Amino acid sequence: MKFFIIAGAINGFLAVALGAFGAHLLEGRIADKYLSTWGTAVQYQMFHALALVAIGILMSSKVLGHVSQLNIAGYLILAGIVIFSGSLYVLSLTGISILGAITPIGGVAFLAGWIMLIVAAVKYAN
Repeated sequence: MKFFIIAGAINGFLAVALGAFGAHLLEGRIADKYLSTWGTAVQYQMFHALALVAIGILMSSKVLGHVSQLNIAGYLILAGIVIFSGSLYVLSLTGISILGAITPIGGVAFLAGWIMLIVAAVKYAN
């Protein structure tokens, strides 16, 4: 499905841009622990951007095609990027520690997305 390929490409682009922003503009302006948190957000965003591209490719292939588990996996991973990485970006910039309570929700979305990808492969792959 081209939606997930485009979403993955956009998130890959954003991960590179936000990584550069953190390395060049935030260094020395925010505490080291927040700079590290920013790096974690960038890293997880990029890994999962690649997962979205892979899901899009799998959905358009003859290997798995358009099975509902792949669609669910894609949306869960996209939600995980927004919630996990997004909360870490905001936490890094603002220092609002309560945002750390939101981050695990994004992590659970990532895990559920990966599980749905496993289910799709086990159930439908030849």
